[in-house]
Amino acid sequence: MEEKWIEEERISVDDSELLPRLSPLSPSLLECCARCLVGAPFASLVATGLCFFGVALFCGCGHEALTGTEKLIETYFSKNYQDYEYLINVIHAFQYVIYGTASFFFLYGALLLAEGFYTTGAVRQIFGDYKTTICGKGLSATVTGGQKGRGSRGQHQAHSLERVCHCLGKWLGHPDKFVGITYALTVVWLLVFACSAVPVYIYFNTWTTCQSIAAPSKTSASIGTLCADARMYGVLPWNAFPGKVCGSNLLSICKTAEFQMTFHLFIAAFVGAAATLVSLLTFMIAATYNFAVLKLMGRGTKF
Repeated sequence: MEEKWIEEERISVDDSELLPRLSPLSPSLLECCARCLVGAPFASLVATGLCFFGVALFCGCGHEALTGTEKLIETYFSKNYQDYEYLINVIHAFQYVIYGTASFFFLYGALLLAEGFYTTGAVRQIFGDYKTTICGKGLSATVTGGQKGRGSRGQHQAHSLERVCHCLGKWLGHPDKFVGITYALTVVWLLVFACSAVPVYIYFNTWTTCQSIAAPSKTSASIGTLCADARMYGVLPWNAFPGKVCGSNLLSICKTAEFQMTFHLFIAAFVGAAATLVSLLTFMIAATYNFAVLKLMGRGTKF
């Protein structure tokens, strides 16, 4: 009986000795996380979040706004399918482009974030603000070259991470190319931003006309002459019938939930395009700064 009690006490002591080893909040882990936060590219993190938010808003709201425009055209502005057949094909093509745009920006945003971690780690290592730890090695392995292993399991895992980051560094080691691609993408997206303002302008003009019809005392024109002509904006061909809606009929359209929802969706898509443009400009400025520092410090374009 006494031997059994001694054995149980020995097992409990051995278990208590293992508790510090299994603690997830060990000082080395906290130190690693703190140094990773010090080396984090906050500008790239903010730009990535803004990019994902803007693209999601632009693509999601733009897709639904195009669907709403299709329904409004075929319900109120034209009774002949041949009049708006070309418009339907264009809308469907734009919706497929939206799918591709969302996928592309998700991948490119993640790649730019990785590039931000990579170049920021190298820049801060140059200025002595970023010390190499187990975590730091994973972000700047191709810059420092890493350390040789000594055979332990922990070091083997660290070197595995370094080899993965070294392979990734072959793709991320050209910040000049990322600057050029982001610059070209910013110019293209600037055109997309301008084009996203066109439907907002059309719907705003229609809404303003409806406001004039609802308050005839504020305008000198006859209510019957106040119209919204889809042919004037190139949405429908000139031979489309009726092609326009005037007076009280137009006011009833503006009061529908479908018109209001489509109008606000186009505004949201415009805001999303603006947010994406700001994120691309932030990416470009951060990448240009990091590249300039590395170039001036003698790291070249491949580091």
